[in-house]
Amino acid sequence: MLWPINNGKARIHQTNKSTMLSRQEIKAIESWISQMGKFQFYETVGQKMSSAKKTLRFKYKIIGHGFNRVVYDLNNGYILKVAFSEVGLLSNANEAYIYNNCNEKVKKYFCPVKEHGTGWIIMKKVDTKVPYTINEYTKLIKLELKLLKYGIIPIDLRLDNVGYNENDEMVVIDYGLFTMDLKSPVLRWLV
Repeated sequence: MLWPINNGKARIHQTNKSTMLSRQEIKAIESWISQMGKFQFYETVGQKMSSAKKTLRFKYKIIGHGFNRVVYDLNNGYILKVAFSEVGLLSNANEAYIYNNCNEKVKKYFCPVKEHGTGWIIMKKVDTKVPYTINEYTKLIKLELKLLKYGIIPIDLRLDNVGYNENDEMVVIDYGLFTMDLKSPVLRWLV
């Protein structure tokens, strides 16, 4: 299921140019994205990731993955997320859109986006070791309320999707399924 995002406003993809990725790496991502559809329905997440890894042939270490994207460490303080499903494509585009268009007062709660293109996004690397304690859940609830106040609907906000920045502030590292809806009747009472 694909969730409606940002009141149906169209996404504008950045051209596939990068200051951090080589032309060859961009071409590898484009090649992977063009053949990604044939793996959609008959492969498990592990098989999709393995197929992506074989096609991309990146020298970077894989530091994680979800159901829709694989994450590489670029070894320079940034990470690269590459989609391996339609939802992954949407998530990358959505993270770039939200980071670049959200209210400045709430932007500091999102992991910064450095660059993005079709099927990929480069974000700042953030410490993701968040303990499962009452104190952390309390911080997560407060963060959720702040996001809601500024029209961000934090779908899938959980401790696995947050980390701590260099200022020891909780930030969201995976917000690909979030939405921005400033006109939501549910949010009016918060503003």
